[in-house]
Amino acid sequence: MPKKTTQIGWIAGAGMGAAAAAALRRRWGRGEDEQAEPLGPDRAATAAGERFLDRLAEAIRIPTVGHEDRSLVDTSQLDRMHAFLAESYPLTHQHLARETVAGHSALYTWEGLDPAAAPILLMAHIDVVPVEPGTEASWQQEPFSGVRSGGYLWGRGALDDKCAVISVFEGVESLLADGFTPTRTVYLSIGHDEETGGGEGAAAVAALLAERGVRLDFVLDEGGAVALDMLPGVEDPVALLGVAEKGYLNVELTAAGGGGHSSMPPPSTAVGMVAAAVAALERQPMPARLDVQREFFDAIVPVLPSKLAFALRHADRLGPLLERRLGASPTTNALIRTTAAVTIVEGGVKPNVLPQQARAVINFRIMPGDTPQSVLAHVRRVIGPDVSALPLDGTFTAEPSAMSDTRSPAFDAVADAIQDVYPGVVVAPWILMAATDSRHFAPLADQVYRFAPFSATPADMTRIHGTGERFPIADADRAVEFTARLIRRAAG
Repeated sequence: MPKKTTQIGWIAGAGMGAAAAAALRRRWGRGEDEQAEPLGPDRAATAAGERFLDRLAEAIRIPTVGHEDRSLVDTSQLDRMHAFLAESYPLTHQHLARETVAGHSALYTWEGLDPAAAPILLMAHIDVVPVEPGTEASWQQEPFSGVRSGGYLWGRGALDDKCAVISVFEGVESLLADGFTPTRTVYLSIGHDEETGGGEGAAAVAALLAERGVRLDFVLDEGGAVALDMLPGVEDPVALLGVAEKGYLNVELTAAGGGGHSSMPPPSTAVGMVAAAVAALERQPMPARLDVQREFFDAIVPVLPSKLAFALRHADRLGPLLERRLGASPTTNALIRTTAAVTIVEGGVKPNVLPQQARAVINFRIMPGDTPQSVLAHVRRVIGPDVSALPLDGTFTAEPSAMSDTRSPAFDAVADAIQDVYPGVVVAPWILMAATDSRHFAPLADQVYRFAPFSATPADMTRIHGTGERFPIADADRAVEFTARLIRRAAG
């Protein structure tokens, strides 16, 4: 548990009015006598949950690993995954039209009864990140084993994103078994290269729908989850429903030096100039944007201790001090501003030779309200003219997404489906720190949301793209029911 001063500083990071708090409590909170259902690894799965877990385990055992170097991708595993889905979900493949897109992605169309109603799109992806060489022994279970142990199902992709893939298909299959037919058309987009930007799969699916003149009511992709013990001062679970996502930019800093013998060095070598630029950027981050997270802070007020809730309501009086408090923690700093992470530093070839070139790469996650252009301008202003700053060639760049409406029927449908399966949980609109394939569909839908049905602690979140990825068995039934409830609410 963080120190009390950290909690107060974090909670007081944005202001709100009492009337807004009351309205949001009615909308996203719960009644005073309503309690959130306990979450954890002790809840046993029903028969439906067992089927979900068995199929998720099988999906994990198919190593659909994506690589930046596409020549390293074993596409036979992608094909194997699609064959597994076809075999496991016969009703879905009998009643929904399936199209292969870009070789290894798939678009499913479940025709609705009302052709005039705008369709909805549910998304997931089958590719996973590699296991970092040398870390295999640190996994408690083999990375592609799909083993159940200690209340979890283990393996790469258990959370990102095969749990969502299986959730979507289990939900659709169960609805078909019940004889359900949607009122509006339901699309399923299953991507194959999300972990490398989705430039082939999701982008092609979006282009195909655009060519057909499709305009979507809303899109739901991965991104948010039910947070356990994740927010200082908040002991109750909070469902983080993504209403936007940060942008993405890699900036390369380079400096040139004259070279020569190290016995007669200049005041600063190329390495020193790059190091000074990096230090300057770390001292002068992008400005905070508390207003962008206003609805998130408003939504969690009902589950805060009273003193902290009071501080939040009057946070506007504390000014820059609160921004400094929020910026003191990596977690809360990322909530309020565009972040910069220095990930690569290179320079020099020999201890006694002055470097002629030095470089650093900085990864920026861009807050709505900033842009890649404004980030680059900030970098150049801070580092000065002696070091060059350019977008890193050949890497992914994205603008921050638009903010989706939290007062739309689409938001209500997703939020209500979450509360159907996680009774009493507070649903908070949230800005996702990472990038998803959903950005490719932004031109087709005003409302794009991000949530997957699993619960996670801060430690669990570090397992995504890391060591020991695992899915909580307690969430198996919820994962099945979530998709079915959402489709019934949004297209029933």
